[in-house]
Amino acid sequence: MNIGKIPETVLKRSVLKQIKHRRDEVLVAPSVGIDCSIIGLSNNDLIVMSTDPLVGLIDDLGCLAVNITANNIASCGAEIIGIMLSILLPEGTLEQELKKLMQDVEATCHRLNIDILGGHTEVTNVVNQPVITVTGIGKTRQESIKKSSKLMPGQEIVMTKWAGIEATAILSKAKEKELITKYSLSFIQGAKKMLEYISVVPEAKIATDIGVVSMHDVRRGGIFGALWEMAAASKLGLEVDLKKIQLKQETVEICEFYDLNPYTLTSGGSMLIVTDRANYLVERLMEAGILATAIGHIKEGNDRIIINEGEIRYLEPPKSDEIYKVMI
Repeated sequence: MNIGKIPETVLKRSVLKQIKHRRDEVLVAPSVGIDCSIIGLSNNDLIVMSTDPLVGLIDDLGCLAVNITANNIASCGAEIIGIMLSILLPEGTLEQELKKLMQDVEATCHRLNIDILGGHTEVTNVVNQPVITVTGIGKTRQESIKKSSKLMPGQEIVMTKWAGIEATAILSKAKEKELITKYSLSFIQGAKKMLEYISVVPEAKIATDIGVVSMHDVRRGGIFGALWEMAAASKLGLEVDLKKIQLKQETVEICEFYDLNPYTLTSGGSMLIVTDRANYLVERLMEAGILATAIGHIKEGNDRIIINEGEIRYLEPPKSDEIYKVMI
């Protein structure tokens, strides 16, 4: 298998089909396009859990790892309470590097008002780069849960911010020496600052408060991958106008430099929201300083269509993320 997310067919055949459901308390089990598990308690309170690994030598590994899991929890309409950490470090890692990683994790938790609940830290010769796995625990109530299985034809899809946020920040930091041969230092600094937009917790809270239908944070596979997963979870189709998907100029330039498709490029920091009141939602988000655009709608059938000035493209299940063409 190739680097990145395993293909949907493999996921269904070799992972999901092996999992059996036994406990009545488990209300949401693993499925395509589902990033969280939901556990019901007797008093209508729910526990929401999600886990994600992150691998790499990038400066912001701790910040990214915490935000990714927090975004998953927020996308369910839940409030994240805390995280468990598993950190695997290669031989030769300096204590100062571990300390810096934990300082970044703690600073991110402080911004999000969540606790580090515990975990495990180990140096091992099995890995050649740091591997940090974050498991998030959140809380909500039954009426606040947002699930793609509730989608209906005619409902509108709102996208927040821009495609390729996370990848643009990662590539501008990891590949600065290459990029500086073509772009100015100020341009690269601007690309690095896109990490400031990595959290979708603010837009998730606004969307939850006004009562949207579903939320899906975007990451591996990019906007196209997230659209596919959202539609697959609902067993419905969708139609999206490519021109309405927003891109930062930094993302456009870096994608041209490395010949990458920005729409299938890891896009943590962006969220897809399905609602019956797209205009109202966009207004509320814009008032809060969060860019938002209605990009399409849910439709009957299984066709997932992207329209670009009259030209129709049919989405396919997400393959390896574009970032792996550069970051190996």
